[in-house]
Amino acid sequence: MYTSKTLMTCLLVCSALLTACSKKEKPLTIKVQNTLNINRDFETVELSKTFLKTESLDNIGIRNTNTGNHVITQTVDTNDDGISDEILFQPQIAANSEITYEIVTNYDGVGLQAEDVCYSRFVPERTDDYTWENDKVAFRVYGPTAQKMAEKGDPAGTLSSGVDAWLKRVSYPIINKWYKETTEGTGSYHVDTGEGLDNFHVGVSRGVGGIAIKADSSFYFSKNYTKWQTITNGPIRTSFYLEYESWDAAGYSIIESKIISLDRGNNLSKFTLSIDGVQDIYAGLTLHEKDGEVTGNNDFGWVSYWEPHGDSELGTAIVAPKNTFLGFEKYDTEAKDLSNAYAHLKVENNQVVYYAGFGWKKSQQFENEEQWVNYLNTFSKCINNPLKVSLVE
Repeated sequence: MYTSKTLMTCLLVCSALLTACSKKEKPLTIKVQNTLNINRDFETVELSKTFLKTESLDNIGIRNTNTGNHVITQTVDTNDDGISDEILFQPQIAANSEITYEIVTNYDGVGLQAEDVCYSRFVPERTDDYTWENDKVAFRVYGPTAQKMAEKGDPAGTLSSGVDAWLKRVSYPIINKWYKETTEGTGSYHVDTGEGLDNFHVGVSRGVGGIAIKADSSFYFSKNYTKWQTITNGPIRTSFYLEYESWDAAGYSIIESKIISLDRGNNLSKFTLSIDGVQDIYAGLTLHEKDGEVTGNNDFGWVSYWEPHGDSELGTAIVAPKNTFLGFEKYDTEAKDLSNAYAHLKVENNQVVYYAGFGWKKSQQFENEEQWVNYLNTFSKCINNPLKVSLVE
């Protein structure tokens, strides 16, 4: 038989439980807004621990509140301390619209698989290349061993701070496969067997996005990178750090390092350059046989070179934010590999951000120069009007 004291205790317990339930925190919700009159599919949203008000990004998921579906994510350790600092995802958002997402804790990721198409690595088996790719394009740069070999007259060496383009035409990763076939003698990445090839000559040119300093009408370059560090690989982004020995540009002592990243679905890599010694730089595109067309748009902040290339056509470009892009020019000289189209870019607080990449007609991503230019204009609109991300109160 229940006593009045027992009943009172039960009532107090129930009241406490009801109060706890009523005070249970709602899941954190974020809103992503697209203010442009274009659909946006392959732009990466970065959410920091501070923004999400959490101490850890382990087992964090992101769910579309309209569809209930989880989206592909990638966590990144930006300061190499072994702890993830931000989580990435790519919303698919229609023109002039917004989507809300719920932050899910204790998410196990079951049923959501994604291939790591964004990949980069140091390549000791090919001297000391550093190479990177996504589902659209691939690139490489050259290290100190290749420089020393070239300076000693070894034809296998490479002395260049230009950026090489690997013309892939498949969406799956090819870096490891192409290097393996070439080093084992079972194939060559200079021959296209259906996946693409490397037939893009760099030499001492700027390739696709290498930088220069202009002084007294002459252009000065660094040598090969000296240090590297991979930051992240995954389904959404690859990024890495490169450092260069200090170099001289007509009496200016230049200190240079950069972080390069490439996101899924993008034809252009992002270059975040840290540089001391100058207030402006030039990012270049090689003109190869000088049989193509240099075009640019100061309003949209890009310069492009569309050229015949092998049995196809190729467009290369540099795009920069409007407040960074100062103009463009064509530098034509008889000296081998030194003819480049340049984007003139402003350095602020010892840093400059720009994007560089290519579109190969044979990959069937772009049929002609007009489509390539449309891509550059759209890309410019997006970087100058990023998706707006806010917490929903």
